[in-house]
Amino acid sequence: MHGQLHHVEMYVKDLAATKQFWGWFLSELGYHISSEWPDGVSYKLGATYLVFVQVEPEHLDVPYHRKKAGLNHLAFHAKDRSFVDEITNQLRIRGITILYEDKHPFAGGPNYYAVFFEDPDRMKVELVAGKG
Repeated sequence: MHGQLHHVEMYVKDLAATKQFWGWFLSELGYHISSEWPDGVSYKLGATYLVFVQVEPEHLDVPYHRKKAGLNHLAFHAKDRSFVDEITNQLRIRGITILYEDKHPFAGGPNYYAVFFEDPDRMKVELVAGKG
């Protein structure tokens, strides 16, 4: 485990919306709730976990943009292409915009099968079953 990612912590504008979005998606990937408290939640898979914390009110007006300095996106492995397709269909049913729709599912290149989308705070998320 030496050198592997331990956890990622993200501050979010609407914890309830974040839990609804990420709770569904991460459970599809095999994560489970590891810890939950009034202002946050963590989801764990193996030795890695993701933490989401409600941002304090005085910081709600600061917009996030993935093209500024900081985190650009999170990418997750999918077991195969059919799983990417299944999640893509679920995203559409849930009204979640697919990024790069005109190039989907090859927005990352001809041998890179993935779906790209955004979370409630507009952070890009990627699910990939292809060469990386």
